[in-house]
Amino acid sequence: MRFSTSELAEATGGDVFGRPAEVDGVAIDSRLVEPGQLFVPLVAERDGHDFIGAAIAAGARVYLTSGPIEAATAILVEDTAAALTDLGAHARDRLSGAVVGVTGSVGKTSLKDLLAAVGATTWRTSASRGSFNNELGVPLTLANAPDDTELAVVEMGARGRGHVALLCDVARPTVGIVTVVAGAHLEQFGSLDEVAVAKSELVAALPAEGFAVLNADDHRVAAMAGVTPATVVTFGVAGGEVRAEDVVLDANLRARFALRSPWGDAEVHLGVAGAHQVVNALGAAAAALALGAEPEAVAAGLGDGRLSAMRMDLQTRADGLRVLDDTYNANPTSMVAALDALAALDLGGNGRRLAVLGSMNELGADAEAAHRDVATAAVERGIAVVAVAEPRYGTDGVTLVDDVDAAARWVAEQGLGKGDAVLVKASRSARLERLVTRLRAG
Repeated sequence: MRFSTSELAEATGGDVFGRPAEVDGVAIDSRLVEPGQLFVPLVAERDGHDFIGAAIAAGARVYLTSGPIEAATAILVEDTAAALTDLGAHARDRLSGAVVGVTGSVGKTSLKDLLAAVGATTWRTSASRGSFNNELGVPLTLANAPDDTELAVVEMGARGRGHVALLCDVARPTVGIVTVVAGAHLEQFGSLDEVAVAKSELVAALPAEGFAVLNADDHRVAAMAGVTPATVVTFGVAGGEVRAEDVVLDANLRARFALRSPWGDAEVHLGVAGAHQVVNALGAAAAALALGAEPEAVAAGLGDGRLSAMRMDLQTRADGLRVLDDTYNANPTSMVAALDALAALDLGGNGRRLAVLGSMNELGADAEAAHRDVATAAVERGIAVVAVAEPRYGTDGVTLVDDVDAAARWVAEQGLGKGDAVLVKASRSARLERLVTRLRAG
């Protein structure tokens, strides 16, 4: 969005120092500043005020500050993080179309990506970048939406009760989608029922004229129909108003299915890999259909959809080795889904299947059992496991290595090539994308 300095000052309760100016968009990382943007320095492990000069050099036209005034135009505020929240709420005031909030333990970024592609067939659509889903990412998403946005898609994460509710205060969604309640961040939540309570804050915040789009295949999500004033629309593979029939996978794990809905039917060929993406596609379809998109347009968008980086990215190396990158994050549910995808690959004979796995974080007391269960699931599917610096996967069918370098050497020693496949997956902190880069380079 384009903002004047006077508008920014009014929205944030700040004072302008320097010449009046206009900005187009907002950045909080000086390395990612684009010319003409507003730079918001945040105080965390590092003080963003130390990078105001770098942001100006990169082209920032205006910056917020709660400290010293440097060159260029500044807006002095009491707290830059609070000011960013206020700016996000102001940006939301300027959006006249639908705002869709997406939450859930698993699949919310993928569903957001698919809905962005579907929405673009019918409306001028803007969506969160990557996993910008917290108290910083949500206001950034809103403030960076183009001025002519007709549909905004906002991802919402949570690590406890009240987090989604606070994000809803800023984004004020008119449509809410809940994917799945699963064992992610259990260290913070304590139980799946607590996860469900936190995720239900999205649909509880919807207006009566809005839509609550709920996964009928997950009983905890389906039960959220009782806490929302909005019209409920359900989706699912096993049930729901918007559902998939006759699901089959092509050679690249992309699903074909018949989309059935109260608004009409369509044949879909997903542009993304993994049978588990079907339910995300159905959630995106349900929201778009409820808002007025035609089934044929929804199918076209799902075919064109692409996921954010490091999510179910299947590529084939020059020698024929297939490498499945799903390294952005991991929990027990997404791990098993990725293993199912690897097992479903048609390798044309006696190809070897290998999963290089790192830690799953924030699982609390269930962590050790969860890692062992994933290893067991891999063995049951005929998949060998290489565990990178994570002994909790156990020893049955598992090779333990110390780091990414050791994993790369071990895989190279196996002589994998055409007819073989490797999955790489872990929580983000493991940074196993480094291994993906080396594997794909050969």
